[in-house]
Parts: sequence; structure tokens; C-alpha cells
Amino acid sequence: MADVTLSVLDNGPVIVKGDFTVADGAGNAYPSQKQVALCRCGASVNKPFCDGAHAKAGFEAAERAPAE
Repeated sequence: MADVTLSVLDNGPVIVKGDFTVADGAGNAYPSQKQVALCRCGASVNKPFCDGAHAKAGFEAAERAPAE
């Protein structure tokens, strides 16, 4: 499998890029894409994917990776 990158956006979704599969709790795969935005706020009507609802919901999160 090729490289996969996950980017956690401030106050927004997790962007996943690369060659990957997103599956539901039963193991059923969603249609394949090279980039998706995964909801972190819980307000999306298109979960697990982001639909931009975080902006209206006032979701705030700006975690940072630990400094090395």
C-alpha cells in the first residue's frame, strides 16, 4: 500500500490523502477516493465524512503534535 497522510485541521476535519480504504463498523468499504475529509465535530449529516457543519456548530480544536 502506498503512503497515506493524515492532516488534522484546526477547528475542522481530518484530511486523509493517499491509497486507503474507509470502512464502517461492519467492515463494509465506502467508495474509494484518493482524498477524504473525516468529521471530528460529530455534527456532519454525512458521517464519517465532513460536510462543513463544524463551522456552524462552532467546533473548536487546535491540537498540536508534541515538540521533538
